[in-house]
Amino acid sequence: MGDIEIIYSSYYNHNRISLSVAFRKFGEESIQFLGKKVSVETSDKKTYSGTLIGINERLDIILEDLETSGIIKIIINGSFIKEIRLMEKPFDLKALAERFSRVFPGLVKVREDVRAIIVMDKIKVTQNGIEEGTGLAADRIKAIYNEFIRETKK
Repeated sequence: MGDIEIIYSSYYNHNRISLSVAFRKFGEESIQFLGKKVSVETSDKKTYSGTLIGINERLDIILEDLETSGIIKIIINGSFIKEIRLMEKPFDLKALAERFSRVFPGLVKVREDVRAIIVMDKIKVTQNGIEEGTGLAADRIKAIYNEFIRETKK
């Protein structure tokens, strides 16, 4: 009987860990939609297009800058959402971090949870540029960031 319990426990714990990884990955991917133009189709066949400014674990969302006339901002209950389509290419944080790593090897960390790159534990870079940090290293990072933006806009 002890062997069965150990096998079951091992199976259960392995699957729980796999689910944890899957939920985390889903969250990381969902965060990439924030601040981007999306198209949302609801279960009653309505479609809303706008900028996604909020999302929670139940997939309740907040859209603003809607293309529908007269609506400034809307909250949509996640249980009514059929589909959310990203209408613009997400910012490639990992590719930018790889560029930073060439100049600052071993000193670059990607923080998917806050959609930021941390360089030398003191310079924070997001898709909008340097948010924290100054000095020569920050100047070099800004130059790399600007070059990356120019190349990806092509």
